[in-house]
Amino acid sequence: MIFRTAELFAGPGGGAYAAKTSHFIDTKGRKWGYQHAWANEFDKDTVDTYKLNILNNPKATTVYCEDVKKFDLTNHQLLTDMDALIFGFPCNDFSVVGKQKGLDGTYGPLYTYGVKTLKEFQPKVFIAENVGGLTSANDGDAFIQILKSLADVGYTLTPNFYKFEEYGVPQARHRILIVGIRNDLASQGIKFHVPAPTTPNPDDYVTAGEALTNPPIPADAFNNELTRHKASTIKMLSYIPEGGNAWSHQIPESLRLNVKGARLSNIYKRLDRNKPSYTVTGSGGGGTHMYHWKENRALTNRERARLQTFPDNYHFIGGKESVRKQIGMAIPPAGMRHILMAVLKTFAGEPYDYISPTPRLQPNILFKTSGSEVATLVKL
Repeated sequence: MIFRTAELFAGPGGGAYAAKTSHFIDTKGRKWGYQHAWANEFDKDTVDTYKLNILNNPKATTVYCEDVKKFDLTNHQLLTDMDALIFGFPCNDFSVVGKQKGLDGTYGPLYTYGVKTLKEFQPKVFIAENVGGLTSANDGDAFIQILKSLADVGYTLTPNFYKFEEYGVPQARHRILIVGIRNDLASQGIKFHVPAPTTPNPDDYVTAGEALTNPPIPADAFNNELTRHKASTIKMLSYIPEGGNAWSHQIPESLRLNVKGARLSNIYKRLDRNKPSYTVTGSGGGGTHMYHWKENRALTNRERARLQTFPDNYHFIGGKESVRKQIGMAIPPAGMRHILMAVLKTFAGEPYDYISPTPRLQPNILFKTSGSEVATLVKL
C-alpha cells in the first residue's frame, strides 16, 4: 500500500524526503511506501526548495505557498487525496531557548490547523512533531490540550520523546513526535509502537567529525559558501578550544563579549568532533551559526545540512540566511525515516524492534492530571 501523504508546515522537505525514501516489500510481496499528495508552507524560498528536491519540478502545483491561517481546506480538490498527514507545527513558542509563551504566543496556536485538517479529512495516520519544550509550556497544560484536541477528532495517540542521536543522526536534537492512528483502525488492532533506537549506546553515536568529513564535502557542493568574519571574530575563535564557547577563560579580556545577564552556551560554540553536534537552529544572530572544531569559522550551510542528514545534492533555494533558516527548522530525514518505516510496518503487520513509549507523556496518564501536577509529570 502506498500512503498518499499531505503536509502542513512542510518546511524544506525533511519529512517529505524521509517519506520519499521510506519503503519496503513485505513478506507477501506487497509494496509499502509514501507518495506526495500535497503540501503547504508559508515561505516562498522554502516552497521552492521543496518543489525542486522532493518533486524535481520547480513548477509543481501541489505545493501551496500560503499562510496556514488563510489556507482554505475546502477549496482545493487535491486535498482530499490523502492517507497520511505530517505536520511539524511551529516550535518558536514552545522552545526552552525562547520565552516559552506556548499557546499564548503567536505560533503556539497554529497546531489547531493540523487538528482542523485531521477533522476534515480523517487520514489513516498522522505524525506531528515539535520540540521537547512542548511538554513544559504553559505549566504543562499546552501539551495536554494539544493531545486532547488530537484525540477528540478520532485518533489513538502514541507520543514519545525522541533523542535523534540515538537514531543515527549526528546531532543532539530532541523532539516530541506524536503518531496518531485513526480510532476505527486502532480498534482493529493496528497499534503503533515506538521504534527502538539504532544507536542507543553513546559510543556508537555518529559524531560531528564523521558527518562532516566522511566522505569529504565536494568542492562544488550546493550551499557551501563560507562566512566572511571580522578579524576580531577570527582572533577570538582562535582562543576557543574544541567544544568550548565564547565564555572560555582562554579568551583574552580584550576579545571577550561584553554581554550582561544569561550566557547561552551555544554562543560561538565549537563542535566537538568526537561527539554529535549540538542542535542545529535556524534563528539567532552572530555567534549562533555553529563553529568548526578546528578552523576559525562558522559552519557552512552544507555542513549544517549534513548534520541534519540531508544529502549533498539537496539544493536549498534562497540567500544564505534564508537557507540557514530552512535547514535549522527542518526535521532530520534520517531520524524521521525510522518513525515512518515503523508506521508502514504497523499497517503491514510486519514485526520490528520497538520500545515502550515515554511513560510520562502518555494520554491515559496525562488526562487524569491537572495544574502543577502536570508540570511535574511531563518534565523531561
